[in-house]
Amino acid sequence: MSFVTGTPAHHPVAGRVLTALAATIVFGALLLPNDIDMITPAAFLRVPAEAILAATLVLAVPTRIRPVLTALIGAGLGAVTILKVLDMGFFATLNRPFDLLSDWQNLANAAIFVKQAAGEGGAMAAGVAAAMLAVAVVALTTWAVGRLARHVVVPHRQAAIATIAVATAVWTACLTTGTRLVPDVDLASDSTATLALYRALEVRSDVLDLERFETEVPVDPFRTTPDDRLLAGLQGKDVVFAFVESYGRVALEDPRLGPPIHSLLDEGTKQLEDAGFGARSAYLTSPTTGAGSWLAHATFLSGLWVDSQHRHDALEHTDRQTLITDFGRAGWRTVGVMPGVFLDWPEGAWYRYDQIYDFSQLGYQGPRMSFATMPDQYTLKAFEELERSRADRGPVMAEIPLVTSHAPWTPLPPFLDWDKVGDGSVYDYLDGQTEQPEAILTRDPATVREDYRRSIEYSLTSLISYVQTYGDDDLVVVLLGDHQPSPIVTGPTENRDVPITIVAKDPAVLDQVSDWHWQDGLRPGPHAPVWRMDAFRHELLTAFGDNATHRR
Repeated sequence: MSFVTGTPAHHPVAGRVLTALAATIVFGALLLPNDIDMITPAAFLRVPAEAILAATLVLAVPTRIRPVLTALIGAGLGAVTILKVLDMGFFATLNRPFDLLSDWQNLANAAIFVKQAAGEGGAMAAGVAAAMLAVAVVALTTWAVGRLARHVVVPHRQAAIATIAVATAVWTACLTTGTRLVPDVDLASDSTATLALYRALEVRSDVLDLERFETEVPVDPFRTTPDDRLLAGLQGKDVVFAFVESYGRVALEDPRLGPPIHSLLDEGTKQLEDAGFGARSAYLTSPTTGAGSWLAHATFLSGLWVDSQHRHDALEHTDRQTLITDFGRAGWRTVGVMPGVFLDWPEGAWYRYDQIYDFSQLGYQGPRMSFATMPDQYTLKAFEELERSRADRGPVMAEIPLVTSHAPWTPLPPFLDWDKVGDGSVYDYLDGQTEQPEAILTRDPATVREDYRRSIEYSLTSLISYVQTYGDDDLVVVLLGDHQPSPIVTGPTENRDVPITIVAKDPAVLDQVSDWHWQDGLRPGPHAPVWRMDAFRHELLTAFGDNATHRR
């Protein structure tokens, strides 16, 4: 039996079964939604305009062209089906569809996670399986379209023309009247064609966006500021930018999450005040949500809106100044403390840190816990020992992503006395409890939210205690989220805000940001100021530099 030549005439039942299978594949692929939450029986009880158009084209073209046409239609349907599956994954984790121009890097990151969990052999097997599945999808849709053309449409030309006419009339009537069998599901469907057209236009828009971005990169009023005037108001201070992974506005405003975190932040504010520290808080709107931390970091540090991978990649081929180079020019030692970096990280060279401490350089001897490679408390303790405790040093500026609050938010390490952290082997009992980030998709959402909340509490507790324990008159900490957590925590929302707080013991530091009108304490309220994340660099350099001409 051959899928190419068809089924022999003496197997009529088998032939009808194969034809029914082909119809199921074609209509299923055409009507398949690209969001898993929209997959219902009603979604497949619609009339697809694409099937009517394809049948019309098959009948209209010359016989010699027909095999090429059906192959192109089938392969195109397979490609769009693969895109729909990718969309499902991205909607589930990032609350947005797959970006054809930008998101291949995210697939590469997924491969890294697989390699971390299953080793190189497992990652290779997963990659081969994914490639074979993609090829199989295209092969199946190509075969199915070809079989329907050869065995249904062409041999029964008159019946096919009549069916096309009736289907066109029904589809048009359903479209004009908005006919629905169930609420929110139109009987007339053109979803696959619309998706393909939308993605083609999206790629064109992305290309134009890159052209706009190229004009934005050189615009930097601080590029020519003399080094000694750039951050004069922070001279002598150690400045720490601590990104708390997935610390989004939902952590403070969702009634299922907020109250315990409110209590922790309010108590932390009091504890810091007792130690002589003040705090001011607000919100920043992140360029990403659910994942893509590197986009938030690039936006925050560069002062440019880096909301896509293509912008991020383009940025790395420019000489744009960032907060890293700003502090470096002004005399600070600049360090990146990167517990989540365990492979090559070319972006680090572009940022031009004086020192990068990746996973291998932080001395951690405990178990790795999924993407949260080491507990935040260990990361902060290592930074203190490697940098701030050094004698005869100048001021240091550090960027520190804290990753314990990265999905899947379990297992959660305990908060310890600082002198018990040691080399991390104290956490050995957690070895073997690791889950991968995608595990949250199969767990009870209420449990996932609880795990998320506890991980945020752990990260914030670690930071607050670090300031209490190791802070002095010359420490300034800016703690902020990078993006909102995945939709399993936030639910359907367009909000991308993350909290941001500046903590300092020297009152002169907070006085210089008084015109920001941020709220007192570690917890921004519902009416706290909201800036776009790319505004922070300009505001910081304006507030702490001798840059009167740059004030807005």
